[in-house]
Amino acid sequence: MNGLRAFGILAGLTAAAIWGGMYVVSKVVLEYVSPFTLLTLRLVLGALALGIVLLFRRGTLGPGKGRWTVVGVGVIGFGVSVGLQFVGTSLSSAAHAALITSASPAFILLFGILLLGEPATVPRVAALVVATLGVIAVLNPGGAELGGGSLRGNLALLGASVTWGLYSVLVKQVSRDRTTTEVSLLAFLGGLVVSLPMAAVEGSGLPAQTATAPVLAGILYLGLVSTALAMYLWNRSLAILDAGLVSILFFAQPVVGVALGALILGESLGATFWLGAGLIATGLVLSAVSSGARGRPRSSELQRRPSDQGGQTS
Repeated sequence: MNGLRAFGILAGLTAAAIWGGMYVVSKVVLEYVSPFTLLTLRLVLGALALGIVLLFRRGTLGPGKGRWTVVGVGVIGFGVSVGLQFVGTSLSSAAHAALITSASPAFILLFGILLLGEPATVPRVAALVVATLGVIAVLNPGGAELGGGSLRGNLALLGASVTWGLYSVLVKQVSRDRTTTEVSLLAFLGGLVVSLPMAAVEGSGLPAQTATAPVLAGILYLGLVSTALAMYLWNRSLAILDAGLVSILFFAQPVVGVALGALILGESLGATFWLGAGLIATGLVLSAVSSGARGRPRSSELQRRPSDQGGQTS
């Protein structure tokens, strides 16, 4: 495994792990801030962070051609998908949110086949099935209290899963001619196209009880860590690896979420957690091996891809 490929896998795993803590944080913050208001705060903080990075690197947003395409991809990924995720999380239970959004890898694989022409090989499909079984074991739906979830919330979470799969594939396409920082920043701006008017419709503003240390810390986590950092890493992973392999990396999210539930909420980790973690690790290895040389960028492709260490390359 070469260094670039290893970095792509590490970046995707780190992003998914960061999002594993997002459900606990967002569930708490959504008690005080309405979904699209929170999404707007998250995207503004993320955009400011990446804008500062670009400023210090003396980079630009690159050529104007295709810029609106990236913004449009951001509308899908952040305006629609993350918006639906916040709405669904606020209406449904945490168990529903973790379980339903874990379907995203299947849609990433599906759209990778339909839009990118990636092969639906037996090892790749087998890796997805094994990892999916691992997620089911980790989440242990038979022991979860799923009856209290709202139908509207569950449908919103399913919509978030489908649109996140579509975003993950589309962002891979638009990352070919721009740096990851540029793509992430433009995508955040696309999300604001949806979140700003929706936040205005919500019209609740920020209640006085929002200004508490835990809530403010949660907003900063969602905006800077879960959005700016994690989305940069996720988009970077998609720029390097096949969408099929990245889809398996996403399974780290529910594992970390369950583990944090044990650490923060005192929930116990049973045998199903360790069984599921093992299955997910097996799926990851199968996917990485099956992708093989296909996930390794050719030298000509690396020469065409913009460097992410500064501005747009010539």
